[in-house]
Amino acid sequence: MKSVTLLLGATAGAVFAFGATTANHPLKVDRKARKVTYAKDVAPILNERCVTCHRPGEVAPFSLIGYENARKWSGMTSAVAAKGVMPPWKAVHGFGEFRDENRLSDDQKEILKLWHDQGAPRGDRKKEPATPTFAGNEWTLGAPDMVLQSEKPFKLRAEGTDLYRNFVVHNDSTTPIYVNGIDIRPGNKKIVHHVITFLDGGHNGRRLEAKLADGQEGYTTSGGGVGFNPTGSLGGWAPGVRGRHTPDGTAFVVPAGTDFVLQIHYHPSGKPEEDQTKVGLYTSKEPPQKPIQLMWIFNFKVDIPAGEKEYKLRREFTIPADATMYTVMPHMHLLGKSMKSWLELPDGTTKPLVYVDDWDFNWQLNYVFKEPIHVPKGTKQIVEAVYDNSATNPRNPNNPPQRVTWGEATTDEMFLLIDAYTLDK
Repeated sequence: MKSVTLLLGATAGAVFAFGATTANHPLKVDRKARKVTYAKDVAPILNERCVTCHRPGEVAPFSLIGYENARKWSGMTSAVAAKGVMPPWKAVHGFGEFRDENRLSDDQKEILKLWHDQGAPRGDRKKEPATPTFAGNEWTLGAPDMVLQSEKPFKLRAEGTDLYRNFVVHNDSTTPIYVNGIDIRPGNKKIVHHVITFLDGGHNGRRLEAKLADGQEGYTTSGGGVGFNPTGSLGGWAPGVRGRHTPDGTAFVVPAGTDFVLQIHYHPSGKPEEDQTKVGLYTSKEPPQKPIQLMWIFNFKVDIPAGEKEYKLRREFTIPADATMYTVMPHMHLLGKSMKSWLELPDGTTKPLVYVDDWDFNWQLNYVFKEPIHVPKGTKQIVEAVYDNSATNPRNPNNPPQRVTWGEATTDEMFLLIDAYTLDK
């Protein structure tokens, strides 16, 4: 298999290639101020950055709606903000420019810390901003042309580890499907962590569903993946993401007869739950002027010795034609520590793409460039990754550490970066 494969489709990410979260408007701290209050300083931050997920009925474990909730969790909120754990934006600020950068500024982090240290004062409640209103579970792009879903709701157990369930949606179309938009409606946001829509040109999902039948629709592999190499993806959903159309003149091409596999990451809530998530597709009858394609940059030579704390891998790829790049998505498993990618243009200049310096398998994000990037023929794309297979890695699935190589299972490892692009013609 070659190190780079070009496929039609969308990025295989937890976030749709052109999805968005809320806008980033960093607040400025008056460093001479002696008092920070909820009403004046903290509520605007929580409303903008946190309550999309931290509210009743959503996947976050507690609510930050209102003063009493914010005060109760002020210590936890300031601690995870200071460490960069929340909000879950993993790309390093300044290395690549992205739309809807869902991160806290240093000023905002300082406000949260000062507020907790000062006893979480409320301030003038009359000046508290109104609680944000949230859209219901309707389609944000209007009624879709196609809806992908399981035939029956899936029943999730009350307790246990997270579950990755794959639902196969048959596609018997004899002509290609041109997808120029996607919108996803999680059926039960208390348990749905994220959704990815894969393409399956070889009908592998049908065979796996029959082989791994357990009394419910869909299947779960031992490694947590889809169990085969997808032929593409239509992206997905994560908390805070809303649907978007592709740029004018572009679309994802789903070849005739290609099945869809909806992979849903479930997080048990402590009681039995049900979910029937829906994926809405918006299509056009005519083929796009510029089909959106994928460039999958692999390095299969993953062979990490037990105990190795700084295992490094690198890959270079020369872009064979003029192209326009829209998104980039790193992918590793539990031993991943960091991944960085940049371009070296033919004129000798370099352009940063993305740098994730604190990889977290639970927050695999697809990053949308603030402006599409023109990539001339002959440009080199470089990808570097670092892995930690030591006993000090809290995410290491093996105790004691064991040798780990490339594989589909979550306990195996991967070196993969996915670009979404169109060819310039």
